[in-house]
Amino acid sequence: MIKQILFLLSFFLVTSAFAVKSEYCVTCERDAHGHIKRSQEARILFKRMHPCPSTGKSYGRCPGYIIDHIIALKRGGKDDPSNMQWQTVQEAKEKDQWE
Repeated sequence: MIKQILFLLSFFLVTSAFAVKSEYCVTCERDAHGHIKRSQEARILFKRMHPCPSTGKSYGRCPGYIIDHIIALKRGGKDDPSNMQWQTVQEAKEKDQWE
């Protein structure tokens, strides 16, 4: 009995150690190129609520900054202003390396 429990426990640990997690969102709506669709309305609403840090405007370009999803869409984050933040271009490059 003990041997069977130890076998099952070791089997579980070994198989879970080699399990591969997919980061590909299968429930996300996609565009014609296979990219996760993003809502323009959500971006516009985010800009109205949080004007550009460099210009102070709630419309147009924001030099040196991008709108970033706090929790990436591919990891289940919402395409909603509550999941968006301003991020410098440099910070975005650094985040993309580990995300």
